[in-house]
Amino acid sequence: MVSFIIKTRNNSIINSIFEIMLDDIALFIHIVQSRGLASAAKQLHLPAATVTRRLQKLEATIGRKLIHRSARQFALTAEGEVYYQAFYELVQSFETTQRSLSTELNLLSGKLKVLAPTNISTGLLQPMWSSFIKSYPDIQLDLNLNNANQDILAVQSDIALRIGPQKDSQLYQKGLGFIPTVLVASNAYLAQNAAPTQLGELSQHRIIGVNSISLWTLTHRISGHKVELKPSINTFVNDIKMASQWACDGIGIALLPISEVYKDLQDGNLVQVLTKWTGPRRELYAVWPSGRLLSAKAKCLRDFMLDYIEKNEVLQTQGISDICNR
Repeated sequence: MVSFIIKTRNNSIINSIFEIMLDDIALFIHIVQSRGLASAAKQLHLPAATVTRRLQKLEATIGRKLIHRSARQFALTAEGEVYYQAFYELVQSFETTQRSLSTELNLLSGKLKVLAPTNISTGLLQPMWSSFIKSYPDIQLDLNLNNANQDILAVQSDIALRIGPQKDSQLYQKGLGFIPTVLVASNAYLAQNAAPTQLGELSQHRIIGVNSISLWTLTHRISGHKVELKPSINTFVNDIKMASQWACDGIGIALLPISEVYKDLQDGNLVQVLTKWTGPRRELYAVWPSGRLLSAKAKCLRDFMLDYIEKNEVLQTQGISDICNR
């Protein structure tokens, strides 16, 4: 409902504030401009009965007859003339703005502000951003990287890539895929400490911990059996990249996202231990404000990310062993 103050032609203010549905006022303006209910119904692609009913509702709401209606004549009442003069510019301005916004929302061009995590964006998903820019050169990507979850509403971002589901009820989210986690260590470390063959043997090893994976929920790849571990942490860090570097430097065994360690696994800097077990999945989501229409360019990026992540072999569960052993 929208409140309007009605002014007459001589700019005196009528001493009432009407709560009127904007679309019914707009319909009245169209009726006047079309010089009849039937022609307005045809122009607006509405049933004639609907136009009549809504006009009657508007007149009942304001307590005034606006149009003299007969088979031969169309004429405004004095009150109808007042309402038409008061609102036609407002309705025209509103509809012009609405058309402009509709056009902008459907364009694959212009600025697109995006939030995303730093590590995965500069690592595994870096080619995704480059490919998107090349595929849609008219979209001006404004990518803001930060490993801390910035408030998407506060910074007025169009869309964000997030790791893990979002609890904020003001956000929509769509799952894009997930990042598997694996147990890794360096050859140098394993040369001095026999590789574990069972989960229970992890207690005999130095463990590198990261704050984002505090509880080790490990799943057997064949049986699906789950085990929850709270390992004794010898070295702790709040940055996954540093944890992976410590693992490469022979500090101990770490449970890390495959997105952070796949290159070191391929290069032989790290090896996977207890290969029959995988850690918790870190889910990837596209997130955007629930109170904001998602523009065509934001939808384009959302779908582009979904397609890229679905096709990325590093992020597919079935491909972990092959990737790690290349």
